[in-house]
Amino acid sequence: MRGGDERSEGLFSYVSCEARVPPNHPLRAIRAIVDEALDVLSADFDGLYSRIGRPSIPPEKLLRALLLQAFYSVRSERQLMEQMDYNLLFRWFVGLAMDAPIWDVTVFTKNRERLLAGDIAARFLSAIIRHPRVQALISDDHFSVDGTLIEAWASVKSFRPKEEGGPGNDGGDGPSGRNAERDFRGEKRSNATHASTTDPDARLFKKARGQAAKLCHMAHVLMENRNGLVVDTELTHATGTAEREAALTMLERMEGRHRITLGADKNYDTAAFVAALREMDVTPHVAQNNTNRRSAIDRRTTRHPGYGLSQKIRKRIEEVFGWAKTCGTMRKTRHRGRQRVGWSFTLTAAAYNLVRLPKLLAAA
Repeated sequence: MRGGDERSEGLFSYVSCEARVPPNHPLRAIRAIVDEALDVLSADFDGLYSRIGRPSIPPEKLLRALLLQAFYSVRSERQLMEQMDYNLLFRWFVGLAMDAPIWDVTVFTKNRERLLAGDIAARFLSAIIRHPRVQALISDDHFSVDGTLIEAWASVKSFRPKEEGGPGNDGGDGPSGRNAERDFRGEKRSNATHASTTDPDARLFKKARGQAAKLCHMAHVLMENRNGLVVDTELTHATGTAEREAALTMLERMEGRHRITLGADKNYDTAAFVAALREMDVTPHVAQNNTNRRSAIDRRTTRHPGYGLSQKIRKRIEEVFGWAKTCGTMRKTRHRGRQRVGWSFTLTAAAYNLVRLPKLLAAA
């Protein structure tokens, strides 16, 4: 018998968001890890908020919402608020009831800035890594490092001589007052003489010879080699030496470190970098760069079987960058300024770990 196309709107609903989410949904295992990490950060949250005034958006709900943005590739916070308004799965993960009002997007953004000031993203990533069950999955001896370019939220038209600079000066001298045409033919541009008026922290950089130069930031990841989980991140200006400098910075932040190995690609094969690693009791498993030069890595290192193993495993770090740029929407950042972009990249790296942890914990 064919059913009728009738609509019946109930006055009351007695089904909770909890009942709507299947018991085997992947977000259930992720939320359990997230809640335990947020409990560790409770004292850090207390230091960011005043004890008087109106209650703000709970930081726990704020972080869960931002994680959903990375999990489901939501392109903007305005669209995230729209999704949370009618998506029961999103409401359940964040911790909102079915009839709870959704925050205004400007209020949401302002509250996110408070977490930015407290460097909560880095602490959240650290809390996940220090989770007792996660610690059993992480290698203490073998790591890899690499960097990638994050395209800035700025047009090449905004890259102008510094003496012409000024906030918002993007060459708007056309008929409409904005987005005027710009001819770069014959103009010499460099980061020493030019800067972006939209994002002053962005740098003009090209990935390789023959490719187009773009305004971008450079993001760096330190990965452990056992399961390919991210243990630290760094965001710097896009320069030719940024990868090596960021690698040393992340190694210095490691607590209680003993002698370890560090895998890296050919860009890290310089005498100064290898010497710096040896001074830090780090065995440099760096790929040899023998193209018209002499490599800083010799047979003392390459003769060991561990060197070849590190070179094989270090390529897994590209999976982090691939997921961050395709699913985590980090191919072109939505933020301006090195601090905001770095905060967003660190939280995206934490989201990458969370996506992989349920399967790793189930197999352990």
